[in-house]
Amino acid sequence: MTHPPLSPVHGLNSLVAKILSGSSDRIDRLGIHRHESPLGSVWDFGVHAPGGLEAGVLLAEICLGGLGQVGLSTSQVEGLPFPEVWVRSDQPVRACLMSQYAGWAIQVDKYFAMGSGPMRAAYAGEKLFGELAPGQKDQSPDIVGVLETGQLPEEHVLSWIQKKIGESPKVHLLAASTKSLAGGVQIVARSLETAMHKLHEVHFPMDQIVSGWGTAPLPTPAKGTLDAIGRTNDAILYAGRVVLWVRTEDELIAELGPKVPSGASTMHGRPFGQILKEAGGDFYKVDPMLFSPAEVVFCNLASGRTFKFGHREPSILLRSCGMAGI
Repeated sequence: MTHPPLSPVHGLNSLVAKILSGSSDRIDRLGIHRHESPLGSVWDFGVHAPGGLEAGVLLAEICLGGLGQVGLSTSQVEGLPFPEVWVRSDQPVRACLMSQYAGWAIQVDKYFAMGSGPMRAAYAGEKLFGELAPGQKDQSPDIVGVLETGQLPEEHVLSWIQKKIGESPKVHLLAASTKSLAGGVQIVARSLETAMHKLHEVHFPMDQIVSGWGTAPLPTPAKGTLDAIGRTNDAILYAGRVVLWVRTEDELIAELGPKVPSGASTMHGRPFGQILKEAGGDFYKVDPMLFSPAEVVFCNLASGRTFKFGHREPSILLRSCGMAGI
């Protein structure tokens, strides 16, 4: 007897809820603060809590829906030592697009945060879900989301998310600011996700992507949020590298591959903080073709050929980090 394939959103929240529960006994060591609520819980990874590198790795893996691994290694940027955040997944469509992508704007009264993580699959109200998983939602008694924010969510935010989902699950929100150490790690761990989203935008057949690996330097800390946004984006836009294993036609890779790296955008070549400032701080005024890694490599399992597109320009990252000329 054959069974129909599982929905691409199925089980994401249950898997991550188990990971989160299993981390409860080490939150003090990770510098995480947990606040219980009648509606669920709020986990502070880097708003008021100190967080750290390990907390950032945990936050990034939860953001991936438990379907990817994240780690830190060493690299050099223009001869200077930098930590490097790597990410890999054998289910990159589910991990990156159904979970990690920050596609849900959480706006409740005066509260605002960019929402990612598997709670997006329980809501499934974004255009992306209508395109990749039409009519499907993840159902779970526990919903887990990640918020990029400088303010911890209060009870009314959890209630708003419950109502949007249309059920009464326990809502567990993990929050970190962009300028925090943990927040920086989880953002830079999006090198693979930005490539996956760009591939979807250029109409690459997503079912022909087998596995993915990405890496980008962890930039130096920034004092303000806008500087942190600039540096973490520059890490991917100008120094990020992604390798994709696909099974498709070489001609398709040759046609679509040049559109994938960040260099396909006319805005490419300047620090992101400068670009965002000129756009009045409005992300929607920035060319969406910019948001992708500097370099993308396709390994075609069908033909045995490898294709490389784009190139890295790490000097721009150093400039945004205030390290040019060092």
